[in-house]
Amino acid sequence: MNNIVSTPIKKVLSILLVSILFTSLLACTDNKQQTMLKQAVAIESADECHLCGMMIKEFAGPKGELYKKGSDKVQKFCSTRDLFSYYLDPENKRNVAQLFVHDMSKAPWDSPDDSYFIDAKKAWYVAGSEKTGAMGKTLASFAKKEDALAFAEQFGGKVLSFEQITIDTLL
Repeated sequence: MNNIVSTPIKKVLSILLVSILFTSLLACTDNKQQTMLKQAVAIESADECHLCGMMIKEFAGPKGELYKKGSDKVQKFCSTRDLFSYYLDPENKRNVAQLFVHDMSKAPWDSPDDSYFIDAKKAWYVAGSEKTGAMGKTLASFAKKEDALAFAEQFGGKVLSFEQITIDTLL
């Protein structure tokens, strides 16, 4: 009689124990993934563009930053155009973990605010506006589509999502 009662209890306890261990394992995995996310960093006066070598702070317009997979070193770009020129190269694209751009709705064109970097993959862009950056024509970047549309109405250009930007967009 004792074995009959203890067998169902043992099964329930075993299932409960496995569930607890599985939940703990998932929680550890989630924490590990969260710590792998990087943050944009301030652009310093001596920082040079990773693509062209120009001094980043000397130019107006939105800038960009990225992290490669497996690296803690941020790569900084003097313009969103240079960021995308680098990123859209197939050799580079597969190695990029995160990209950041300035939200230009938060600061004047001539002095982007580094406290307003946003996830480049979620941003909206205006290509072909009259505003220029370090390399001439650049992509104005915004957190909200409405802000990109308002910018395009005032300064011209076409509103695009991250996925819509190609090498041809940059030309």
